[in-house]
Amino acid sequence: MGVPKRKPSRSRQRMRRAYNSVLKLPQLNSCPQCAAPYIPHRVCPACGYYNGRQVITVNALA
Repeated sequence: MGVPKRKPSRSRQRMRRAYNSVLKLPQLNSCPQCAAPYIPHRVCPACGYYNGRQVITVNALA
């Protein structure tokens, strides 16, 4: 089996590992209040609800 001749630099290691985060897309759930898609464990951007209660007030776009 091939063995590396030299230790990869920190820059090369980090460049290789940084690409893994690009491959994972954020998973979306549907909001129980308004059924809009939102990221889990975050406030719903459409209605402002989190964990069954309103946390922020969202203004309607004109």
